[in-house]
Formats: sequence, structure tokens, C-alpha cells
Amino acid sequence: MLEDSLSYPTKGDGAIARLLIGGVLMFFSWLLVPVFLVSGYLVRAAAAVSYGDEDPPAFEDWGGLLVDGLKATAVAVAYSFVPVAIVAVMLLVVLGGGSAGGNAGGLLAGVGMLGMLLVLPAALVVTYLLPAALINFAREGSLSAAFDFSTLKPVLLSQQYIVATVLVFVVSVVGGAVLSFLSMFLVGILLAPFYYFWLGLAGQFMFGRAFAEVANTRDGATPTAAPVADD
Repeated sequence: MLEDSLSYPTKGDGAIARLLIGGVLMFFSWLLVPVFLVSGYLVRAAAAVSYGDEDPPAFEDWGGLLVDGLKATAVAVAYSFVPVAIVAVMLLVVLGGGSAGGNAGGLLAGVGMLGMLLVLPAALVVTYLLPAALINFAREGSLSAAFDFSTLKPVLLSQQYIVATVLVFVVSVVGGAVLSFLSMFLVGILLAPFYYFWLGLAGQFMFGRAFAEVANTRDGATPTAAPVADD
């Protein structure tokens, strides 16, 4: 899987143009709209892989990519609600403890700090769930599919998905270390947007392949094309 994922971004026709477009969009991510375009493209790519496509999709249907990116962002925000809510509540508790003073204030502050410790595992859970949720959203063309845990559960508990998560983490850490070194030079700064787009595509391939090995086996067939999200 690792070798296939690393070569995936350069497969098919127009590979150089694809990487250039993705890198340029990442470079202008501060404008926000390019972020949604890249997000829409990446979820479509992962869904295409989950349906057996070996080559990345073309950059086309820009309006559809933007809509898909906005919907993917909405899914990510929804999944992030729990850790964000924990942070908000615990900050209120800590601030309340600081203003209460005395033993009660110390107790409230202690409870608040304990709650803050829950944020990291909650965030890790969200990070683990989100790729599968977004793939199912793109496969089914429905926002509700991102929360269809009857479909997501066997994928999330599969060895393939766990391996994909570990590989994405390892590649990100190693690649990030190399890029950090190169960033001391101008070439590293210029390459960063293109590297992150390549890394995103490689990661989507891993998650898409893992999803396919579980979902398509359960379905008993492998469709040849993924639908475009339309609700």
C-alpha cells in the first residue's frame, strides 16, 4: 500500500499539471476558497480510489469541487463539535474557578484542567474517524452518509484502516521533518505547498484503498465510478 500511495499522485494523464494546480491552490490557501477546492478534490479522489480507480481524477467541475469542499468542511466541523465543546466548557470552568477563590475555586480549576486533558484523546478520535466519514460522504453523495456508522464501523475497526492511519502518520512525520529542514532554504519554502498537496493525495489513496477492501467486500461488488455529492 505504501509504495502505491506514494506513486499515486503522479499516475495518469496530466500528472504534472495536476500537481502544479494543487500546489498553487495550496499556496493561495490563505484566500480560503482554494482550501475548499482542494478539500473537494481530495474527497473525490479518495472516493474514486474506494471504487477501484487507480488514477487520480482530473481537476474539473470547479463549481462542484467547491461545493464538495464546503460540505466536507461542514462534516469536519460537525465531527469536531465534541472536542471544541469540551474546550469551551472547561475554559469556562477554569475561569470560574479562578474568580471563585478559596477551596471551591481550586476544585473548579482542577476539574477544568482535568477536562482539558480529555481534549487530546477526543481530537485523536475525531482525526481517526474523519477520513472514513468523508469517503462515505463522497461515495454516497450525501451528507448523512458521513454519519452512517453502520457502514463506517466495520471500516474503522478493520486492520486495513488502522494500517492506513499509521502509514499516513509515519509519512507525515518523516516528510514533515525533511520539509522542516528544507524550509531553512528558499527551495523548501517554495516546495511546501506542492508537498502538502502530494501528501494529501497519497493519504487519500491509503484511506480509499482501506475503505474499498472492507466496504466493497461486504457489498460483493466493486462499482466503477463514484457519484458526486449532490445534497
